[in-house]
Amino acid sequence: MSIDVNWFGVLAHHASRTPDRPITVFEGRVTTYAEMEQAAIRLAGGLHSLGVRPADVVALLSYNCPEFLQTVFAANYLGAIAMPINWRLAAPEVRYIVEHSRARAMVCGEALLDLADAALGGLGRPLERVAVGETPHPGWRPLSEMASGDMEPPERARCQGDDVHRLMYTSGTTGRPKGVMLTHANLAWKNLAHLVEFGFTAGDLGLACGPLYHVGALDLTTTSLIAAGATTIIHRAFDAAAVVDEMERSRVTTVWLAPAMVNAIMALPGIEQRDLSSVRVIINGGEKMPVPLIERIQRTFPSAWFADAYGLTETVSGDTFLDRESIVTKLGSVGRPCLHLELQVWDPNGRSVAPGERGEIVVRGPKVFKGYWRDPEATGRAFAGGWFHTGDIGVLDQDGYLFIVDRLKDMIVSGGENIAGSEVERVLYEHDAVVEAAVVGRPDARWGEVPVAFVVTRPGSTTSAAELTDWCRDRLARFKVPKSVTFLDALPRNPSGKVLKRELRTLGP
Repeated sequence: MSIDVNWFGVLAHHASRTPDRPITVFEGRVTTYAEMEQAAIRLAGGLHSLGVRPADVVALLSYNCPEFLQTVFAANYLGAIAMPINWRLAAPEVRYIVEHSRARAMVCGEALLDLADAALGGLGRPLERVAVGETPHPGWRPLSEMASGDMEPPERARCQGDDVHRLMYTSGTTGRPKGVMLTHANLAWKNLAHLVEFGFTAGDLGLACGPLYHVGALDLTTTSLIAAGATTIIHRAFDAAAVVDEMERSRVTTVWLAPAMVNAIMALPGIEQRDLSSVRVIINGGEKMPVPLIERIQRTFPSAWFADAYGLTETVSGDTFLDRESIVTKLGSVGRPCLHLELQVWDPNGRSVAPGERGEIVVRGPKVFKGYWRDPEATGRAFAGGWFHTGDIGVLDQDGYLFIVDRLKDMIVSGGENIAGSEVERVLYEHDAVVEAAVVGRPDARWGEVPVAFVVTRPGSTTSAAELTDWCRDRLARFKVPKSVTFLDALPRNPSGKVLKRELRTLGP
């Protein structure tokens, strides 16, 4: 028997029960559940007329807006796969994702059409292109035309739990990002766990102020609230002052904030005098914070549970949460696992270690992803022993609280974005003057970490830090560009030849 768990069905359920309740509020424009359902069905008809079929990939490159969610629902209505793309990426990175995913269509926000054109120029395969916005753009069909209702949609697709709902490319440990296959069941189990954890109801009012291409804003706020039939206010992009104004004016109850976003809000003049008492849940990104800052946050948000969290794109985010009562007593912990998620800490031989001992964090459960798109080898490695290997080093204490110790695979986390050092190194190696390169994270007061590069040049070659920085800027997203370049005679290595990145982290500048 085929059991339908299509994510679109959640929208349809609430549209039939509470059709007039707002699903989103965006720049003064209110969209109800019924309006979103009809808009998504109309767009599904348009995409179907362009040849989009079940299991096809629909790329999505857009700043935050209701059309972002409309596109995800429209793709799922057809049984297709929505693929949000990080708009901070450089054109070559966007092109790689489109090519590797074999996307059938792309929906692009008007402000990002130049990036899309630069990424898709000379693409050697057909790609249907739909633009959000009213201004005509060569080679792109207006979304308003595609969602006009002139194209009759097919019957809604029935999606089983293992069918892919969404594809999200994430920086990995290799030089290229990997496509994470999130299924309809993954999303459903994640929503159940988070509704139980936080008690979200239709009466909650969320704020999505981080980018919706990221599981933080999309899944730690928006999809959970949609599952509850609640309303989400959407900000096009993050602005600390605008966020605080919105919280105070609209009486927001919940929000996800990356550590850099928290720091920006707490740095606002007079922040502790604002009335932010409506906020009851703030989900944070799991970065250790000093007690004085936690105490300031609690004074500023007197009603809020400041829930430090740990999670990954591969698990639809939010695997562990620090409970309200343990914010100070378990300082530095990211909490305990959510409902239906098993978490252990393993040694290199695949054995669970005792409390207090460090090892690799492994997880399993119905919210853990299906695997990596078109990469069975990476999928096999990730699930060695039947559990998903996160690549993070952690410790469980006697009470089952998780503490993150290090990143096994040298991931750099900057402002909530993952940066694989190897990804930046690959670009540096493409420069003729570079013979060796290593990229590590350097602590940064604003972003948590920023990438810095250490380079060995070829004998007789000439280059400069500025030249290599410009080289990276043309080929990488801005947040991945090294903030400094240090030239060395040789990279430090151990006897087996592995670069000692821990030593590089002590060198500065």
